[in-house]
Amino acid sequence: MRGKARAALTVIFVCHCALGDDQFVLEDIAVLVLYTDTAMISIGDKRQMLRSGERSNEGVLLVSANSREAVLEYDDRRVTMGLSSEISAAFEKPKTRVVTVPLNERGQYLTAGSINGMPVKMLIDTGATAVAMSASAAKRLRLEPTGGRSQVSTAGGMVSSTQVVLDRVQVGDIVLSNVRAVIVDGEYPKTILLGMTFLRQVEIQESAGVMVLKSRL
Repeated sequence: MRGKARAALTVIFVCHCALGDDQFVLEDIAVLVLYTDTAMISIGDKRQMLRSGERSNEGVLLVSANSREAVLEYDDRRVTMGLSSEISAAFEKPKTRVVTVPLNERGQYLTAGSINGMPVKMLIDTGATAVAMSASAAKRLRLEPTGGRSQVSTAGGMVSSTQVVLDRVQVGDIVLSNVRAVIVDGEYPKTILLGMTFLRQVEIQESAGVMVLKSRL
């Protein structure tokens, strides 16, 4: 493990409602130990070691951690906790989130969304193996490549690209974390392609000129 373990941080989530179709009781959660990019949490009598970007079996995401604090995300809510802080919240069973995108006059499914909190236009493309954008779009979004270089096939032929992991991609009410993307050298594609590294994590239906995206529970 990297970093030095600090004193235990206890975080308690309490549900005061009766068990029903839309809500469930989550036992006490305790953040036991904090490291750089890693935290040990307990849920009930089970302990789990999570790295940043990993989600517990109960759906609690460890966004980040260091020796001072942990950031947890649950039900699209994000909380930053320092040592000895406590919060109380009612957990609800996640509801299916649905986004509908109509076909435009060019025969494309174009939608508004955001990448790392910055607004973008994206073209839904089930033929793209990953979310893809031009180097100029990546610069506007202040993205730094994190992976090696590779070749991708475009309408103009093979082009060099680099890989990057997007912290957060949002379309409507659907939000996904740690989505792999490619940055293509040059000005292509003109519009960011919402490819399969995002789409394979949702349910897709197409009917009568409407694309429907549904979040997976």
